Amino acid sequence: MIRPEEIDAYLEKEAGLGKSFDTGVRRLTVAGEPLHLYFINGLCDTRFIIEIIESLVSLEKKRKESSATLVKEHLVHQAVEEVDDLSKLPVAMMSGLIVIAVPGSLFIIDVRSYPGRQPEEPDTEKVVRGSRDGFVENIIVNTALTRRRIRDGRLRFEMMKAGDVSKMDVAVGYMDGVASKDLVDKIKKEVESIETAGTPMADKTIEEFLIKQRYNPYPLVRYTERADIAAAHLMEGHVLLYTDTSPAVMIMPSTYWQHLQHAEEYRQLPAAGTFIRLLRFIGLWMSLFLLPLWLLFSQHPDMLPQALSFIGPNEETKIPLAVQLLIADIGIEWLRVASIHTPQPLSTAMGLVAAILIGQIAIDTGLFVPEVVLYTAIAAIGTFSTPSYELGLANKIMRLFMLLAVAFFGPAGFVVSVMIVFLYLVRLKPFGAPYLWPLIPFDASSLWSILIRRQAPEQTGIPEINRIDSR
Repeated sequence: MIRPEEIDAYLEKEAGLGKSFDTGVRRLTVAGEPLHLYFINGLCDTRFIIEIIESLVSLEKKRKESSATLVKEHLVHQAVEEVDDLSKLPVAMMSGLIVIAVPGSLFIIDVRSYPGRQPEEPDTEKVVRGSRDGFVENIIVNTALTRRRIRDGRLRFEMMKAGDVSKMDVAVGYMDGVASKDLVDKIKKEVESIETAGTPMADKTIEEFLIKQRYNPYPLVRYTERADIAAAHLMEGHVLLYTDTSPAVMIMPSTYWQHLQHAEEYRQLPAAGTFIRLLRFIGLWMSLFLLPLWLLFSQHPDMLPQALSFIGPNEETKIPLAVQLLIADIGIEWLRVASIHTPQPLSTAMGLVAAILIGQIAIDTGLFVPEVVLYTAIAAIGTFSTPSYELGLANKIMRLFMLLAVAFFGPAGFVVSVMIVFLYLVRLKPFGAPYLWPLIPFDASSLWSILIRRQAPEQTGIPEINRIDSR
């Protein structure tokens, strides 16, 4: 029979009891037997601990009842687990649970209360109308926000651990009977097979173990910080991965076109939502093809019809147009990176200085022709209109690739580079789902739903993409 004194020695070695200031123990006597309560300061709700202690210290010795039986029957909490494996105790303590040890029994009680912010609207997924609550860094709060929107007994959240050292809490969310069982099993197997000391970057670290996409720039999972978007995808048969300490939830599988969807389209009337979506597709086209096409037509004006003969620079410069476009495009990316690392009160001023002063001076000194600044700015706006930050970066990389191809090989370079990008996207199949579906393979009805925002009564059934078993 393991006694509390032996637990002290074990936790001193495995959890830093008595060495780390935030590891604590409360030693009591209940029914004539020692009782030790172990906890981590900052991760537990002190009120619950006090209530539990008050209920235990008031116990008196009862005939034919051991202290373990008395404690078990008088623990005033709904989440109590009796364990017999000492190796579970350090992980439980580090997760914010408390451990109660009495002669012959060990109890783990969930009284965690993680520090964090209140649910608020995500900065990257704002809407004019709609809910303002978003996911936070607490996995319990995030699953509760989702379940509040789906009051269905088929909704499952299976908790797992990732990382040999960090033991990060990861919840696999899905609708039983709706989501592909093969996909659910594959994701759970991949999470269980993660072999790494820790997951400091939380969901991003886990994504790289799940996807193994190496240096593919295109995002193969979709992230969201909105509970309504997560709930909508669950009901469509997607599988979601919730990671503790991260406000972003992974949605699997995801296609290229799903990264272009936004909650604002569904918070407006269908006509307005369709208009917003089509504008976004135009912005996508601009972000990818505007600069390479303008460079191509500027170098080969004979390819233009007479009505479009105005396209091209009106002034001559000593710096090649391709170099100007590369400098301007990379310069905008520098500006974006600098704004991230600049305090909020200064970032707006820095953007104005860079956009107005540097751009104007570059034109006045002859470094850029005015058209370069104009078209680069339009392409940048198209990039910023892409809802998925990861997809916007991937499109920028491909735009630079096409620019270089046009600069070196002219029309043939443009055609070949576009075909390379297209075929590359066709080959992508995250979790067995074609990345360009419903364009390839072609599905007319689903493609119409991608282009046109349908009314809610028309949005029925599970998308075909979620019926494909992962391989």
